[in-house]
Amino acid sequence: MRIASKFIAAALSAAALAAAANPLDKTECIAPAKPGGGFDLTCKLVQSALHDGKFIADPMRVTYMPGGIGAVAYNTVIAQKPDAANAIVAFSGGSLLNLAQGKFGRYTENDVRWLAAIGTDYGAVVVAENSPFKSLKDVMAAMKADPTKVVLGAGGTVGSQDWMKAALTARAGGVNPKTMRYVAFEGGGEALTALQGGHIHVFTGDAAEAGQQIKAGAKVRILAVMNDKRLSGDMANIPTATEQGFDVEWPIVRGFYVGPKVSDADYKVWVDTFSKLMATPAYDKLRNERGLFPMALTGAPLDAYVKKQVAGYRKLAEEFGLNVVQAK
Repeated sequence: MRIASKFIAAALSAAALAAAANPLDKTECIAPAKPGGGFDLTCKLVQSALHDGKFIADPMRVTYMPGGIGAVAYNTVIAQKPDAANAIVAFSGGSLLNLAQGKFGRYTENDVRWLAAIGTDYGAVVVAENSPFKSLKDVMAAMKADPTKVVLGAGGTVGSQDWMKAALTARAGGVNPKTMRYVAFEGGGEALTALQGGHIHVFTGDAAEAGQQIKAGAKVRILAVMNDKRLSGDMANIPTATEQGFDVEWPIVRGFYVGPKVSDADYKVWVDTFSKLMATPAYDKLRNERGLFPMALTGAPLDAYVKKQVAGYRKLAEEFGLNVVQAK
């Protein structure tokens, strides 16, 4: 009986250890910013979707690690939590642009395991409701006539993705980006307030962000979206920049990565979980409610996408005279 009892106890202990080692137990989502904003939205979306969909037993904990549009979180996970299998970290297209410019320190896109892209937004050109500009062509005609008289603004300094959207739009219209007037704000909300107050004339922000603000009562209009085709739903009547003669595309992916030493087995559990989650109608509903457009990539396809995007951002940064860092 004693031997049997010891065997049962050992078996129960092994089962408990196995359960504790499950990457879906006591999960954590790290948002590399203060509460609010895109990283928080990304974590909160999967927090709801995973728990509501019964993919995890306990609600996911969201923690905040602000600094450098993801730089602090990136460095912390690689150096201090490389094998934390139950921790996923939010990233965005802005994170990838910063990686390309070496703003994450000595680490590159090859130093983490890219897990899942859960949705995307797209760049947009936005003006105040009472603006004389009725189309992107109007904006570019005014900038070509005198770039000093058209003030652009967005939530990011020179080299940020919002600045890059403005620079790419200017260049597509035959205007030297170095001559454009650009005002940097702390975030998209500040820039939209300045737009409505007449302090800037054009906001190069995000389509979903602007759409949500319009629904909330903001007096602004979207002149163009930066995608190769028109968006769906409420955005279906807004022309693309390409339609108006300006070849500018700017997807803003949102997703997650894990530490570089997370095991293949645990990584696969997460990949399979996200693949199943994003195939459900319930997830589509939650994503749409948060203003994100469909984009579902996991595992190797996401890794390839990230590497391609960062390479493209490096090229863009070089073209605009910004600092870049080469991958190891």
